[in-house]
Order: sequence, then C-alpha cells, then structure tokens
Amino acid sequence: MQPMNMYMVPNQGIPGFPPGLEYLTQVDQLLIKQKVELIEALAGFESNNKYEIRNSMGQNVFYAVEENDCLTRQCCGPLRSFTIRILDNFGQEIITVSRPLKCMSCFFPCCLQELEIQAPPGNTVGYVLQQWHPFLPKFTIENEHREPVLKLQGPFCGWSCLPDVDFEILTMDEVSIGKISKQWTGLLREVFTDSDNFGIQFPMDLDVRMKAVMIGACFLIDFMFFETNN
Repeated sequence: MQPMNMYMVPNQGIPGFPPGLEYLTQVDQLLIKQKVELIEALAGFESNNKYEIRNSMGQNVFYAVEENDCLTRQCCGPLRSFTIRILDNFGQEIITVSRPLKCMSCFFPCCLQELEIQAPPGNTVGYVLQQWHPFLPKFTIENEHREPVLKLQGPFCGWSCLPDVDFEILTMDEVSIGKISKQWTGLLREVFTDSDNFGIQFPMDLDVRMKAVMIGACFLIDFMFFETNN
C-alpha cells in the first residue's frame, strides 16, 4: 500500500473563482494547526505565528505565516496588528489577512476589532467586524461590497469550561451553518505555549470567498482569545 501524500497538490484554475481558492470548493472542514515555537515555549519570547492548514485526511493544503517585526510582537502581544500570508504547497501566496492595530476592550464599543481578507493579494473578498456586546464575542462577516452575509458568535467572554470552545457560524437569520472550534491540545501545550489547534466546519456549497474569510476569522479569534501575553 502506498503511503498517503501529506501535501495536497493545488488544483488547476476554475473560471469564476479567485485563483488559488479552487481547492476550497471540495471541502467542508479544515484543521488549522499552529506550529510550536521552541524559543517561545522555553523563553516566553513572542515569535511570528505559523500555521499548517490541513484537510480532513490530515493533508497539508495551505501554509500560513505571520509577517511582523520583533518590536511589535514583544510590545503589543496579542493586540498587535498583523499581516498573515497564506501560501499553497507550491509557495504561491493565495490569501492575505490584514489586521490593523486597535485597542481591545469589551467596555468600549469604539475599540472593536476588524480584519480584511484578500484573495488573491490585492483583491478584497471580505471583512470580519467585531460587534459590541458586554459578554458575548460577536462578529459580522461582510463580502467585498461591505454587505453583511454571515454572523459569528462565541461563548461567554470567549471562554468555555469544555475542552473545545465553539464559535458558531450563523446566517443573518441566526441559523447555524457551521462553527470554528478551538480544540484542546493537551495540558503541557496549553500551559507552556500559546500554540492552538482550530477546526472550521462550513457548508460544502458556501462561496469559496466566504470560506477564505472564515480562515481569516479563525486567526482573529486566536489572537483575541487564545494568545497569551508573555
């Protein structure tokens, strides 16, 4: 029996879809696995985040890396602005996720987080906007025309007593169609690193642009609720 290829070969272009997102037409779930940084685990020195994005069979389909400078990472911690570049297995950048620097507080509605997702780079496909609520993490997903198309809602203050923490993907009519789940990674990794695993589930027929936006939303959730400030 031949061993399974751990790297998924990118699909050929499909008319009508942003270049590089063709593979997303074939999936209804993804696993985003943050890579453990040894220097961060041992010394508490914040490094650029790196992620592997896998399909349900464990094959790497994309690779994501944060682009940031040392001063910003150390001084701003999880509040920092960032650019995350998502590459396919040929090293071609297919998605760019950008977060501007903003204060973060549930007590001040003027301090709300936002995210812009481009696919390919230079072509905006959507936005993630935090909505003010004193207790619940709430977000609106907008398309490239700044029109609300989906909602995202998490548990009380982004926290749960269960091993997994779910953020529900909702239609504008509050119907659940999927979720972004922060998955338990084990005691040692949870305590000594801020390396996290996430699962994303969405309908197979969801617009690939919105699937790309959900990947970006996962990164924002990670920074807002699960990154530790060393």
